[in-house]
Amino acid sequence: MRFLRRENLPHIWCVGCGHGIVLGAVARAMEKAGVDQDRTVVVSGIGCSSRAVGYLSMDALHTTHGRALAFATGIKLARPDLRVVVLAGDGDLAAIGGNHLIHAARRNIGITTVCFNNGIYGMTSGQYSPLTPAGYRTTTSPFGHLERDFDLCRLVQAAGATYVARSTAYHVHQTITYITRALNHDGFSFVEVFSPCPTYFGRFNRMADPVKMMQWLHDGTVQAGQAARMTPEELRGRVVIGEFHRTQEVPEYARSYREMIARLAEGGDHGAG
Repeated sequence: MRFLRRENLPHIWCVGCGHGIVLGAVARAMEKAGVDQDRTVVVSGIGCSSRAVGYLSMDALHTTHGRALAFATGIKLARPDLRVVVLAGDGDLAAIGGNHLIHAARRNIGITTVCFNNGIYGMTSGQYSPLTPAGYRTTTSPFGHLERDFDLCRLVQAAGATYVARSTAYHVHQTITYITRALNHDGFSFVEVFSPCPTYFGRFNRMADPVKMMQWLHDGTVQAGQAARMTPEELRGRVVIGEFHRTQEVPEYARSYREMIARLAEGGDHGAG
């Protein structure tokens, strides 16, 4: 595949990690979306998923923890002609970078964000993250996690994102379709992808075998269309996947920003204030 830096392979992720599958889905989606490598920038923060940008053959920024969207916002405002893609993990986007995620969604800035959600801080030995499901064990919740996890798709949709979808590393074709649509979307697009971490999440929860983790993704998820016909009792303990929100009714922020600058430069209207 032309989007991968073959000289950097094989990747460094653990055996059974789903991040390679998600990266493969991103590369295939870029192919389907007709992405121009010379006019695309990929941005990551810190964590297992942050390695993904190093395997893609295009300009890449490996930034500070939680700040991938802040750097991406700067790139998009300075160069709105470029396609900007953020690849980040659940800890990066939902914890230290949570406010950046909310406000990027609220602005509807033209950034495609793919969340590699392995439900844990894998790089630092398996601490719980805001997306660790309640009741599951980690190094910092050895008796079961007491907190409820975020529904990150609902959060970004409520904040203003104009394309929102969720899939898993098990549902590869569905994941490629959603990322392709996100890449072609004019505005802030967000795709959450569940990715198995047998090394830490799986080992603490009797799923150290990667096949067991894939089976867990299969058994623990339900398609949105099917979920709409199920009772709350039938849905309990299962995660809904699908395409949740898609609209083009909100103007893209970077373009609106440029239009305002042009209007002011011409001595036009200074706004409602």
